Amino acid sequence: MKTLIVFFIFATLMLVYGKSIYAQDAAKVAPDKVKVLFENEKVKVLDFKLKPGEETGMHSHPNYLVYFFTDGKMQITLPDGESSESDVKAGDVRWSDAVTHNNLNTGKTESHAIVIELKNPE
Repeated sequence: MKTLIVFFIFATLMLVYGKSIYAQDAAKVAPDKVKVLFENEKVKVLDFKLKPGEETGMHSHPNYLVYFFTDGKMQITLPDGESSESDVKAGDVRWSDAVTHNNLNTGKTESHAIVIELKNPE
C-alpha cells in the first residue's frame, strides 16, 4: 500500500512538473550551436547554426517566431519520443507555441535560423 501511494505521488508530480524537467534554455544546452544575440525583459533573440548531422539537445522555447536563412531539413523530436520531419526554405517565417524539443539537422547543408522568443505573452 505504501509503495502504491509513493508511486501515485511520483506519477502526479511527473504530470504536473514533468515538462519543467526538460525545460532548458537552448543557448545553455548547445552553446556551440546557439548564441544569444539580444535579450531584454520582452524578447530573446537566438542565432541557431546546425551542421548536417548535428543536434541541439532537448531544450525549450516559450512562444516564438523563427526566420530561416537557409533551405534545410530538420527532424524535431519531443520529450515523449514523437518525431517529425520539417522541410524549410530560406526566407520562411514560422510561429510556434511554447515547446520542448530536440532539433537534428537531417539535411545536406548547414541550417541557419534566427529565433525570437517572446517572454511576456499577453
